[in-house]
Amino acid sequence: MPSKTRPLQARSSVRTKSVEDKPQPFRLGRARTGLGLFATEEIKKGQFIVEYLGEKLTNEQADKRAHSRYLFELNSRWTIDGAARWNIARYINHSCRPNSEPYITRGRIKIRARKRILPGEEINYDYGKAHFDEFIKPKGCQCDACREKRAKAATTEKAAKASPTKPAKKDSSAKAAKKDPSAKKGSPAKKDSPAKRGKSAKSAKKV
Repeated sequence: MPSKTRPLQARSSVRTKSVEDKPQPFRLGRARTGLGLFATEEIKKGQFIVEYLGEKLTNEQADKRAHSRYLFELNSRWTIDGAARWNIARYINHSCRPNSEPYITRGRIKIRARKRILPGEEINYDYGKAHFDEFIKPKGCQCDACREKRAKAATTEKAAKASPTKPAKKDSSAKAAKKDPSAKKGSPAKKDSPAKRGKSAKSAKKV
């Protein structure tokens, strides 16, 4: 579901071998943003998960399909349009705190785990800033990391509104000046010595 992050045209023979013949450690299921891929067994860190397949286009051809959300750039010349439904990797959703990542090897785009993924966990990766800004940000990111961040911000804001505002304290120095008859109007305020200021600044850096 990347765009301007563009994955390889898969010939039918390659697609059949990659997607159908090998047992896959995931299933297609209902996710928060539609469909998604979920682990059916433990996937170890660095383990190959699935290949991103699709129609291979020149970058000039891809520019004419700017509306597609499944463009994945292979290199400076080629782009993959993974919109076809047989490209099972197209169902991997975006996350700002992903558990997998795409990588390119020998002209093919593959997805691997960047950390251990437990059975039942949704597989996701970061689509990149360009895709995020164009397609995800306007509607609001629904990944777990962003939802947790918004929930925390809402809780903090609610707590701030609920707590009463404390009245500001009056200046105690003004009171002391009124009580002390020896305090003369217009006498210069006592300043700290430069040595003290330097010493305190140095200790603040250490803390």
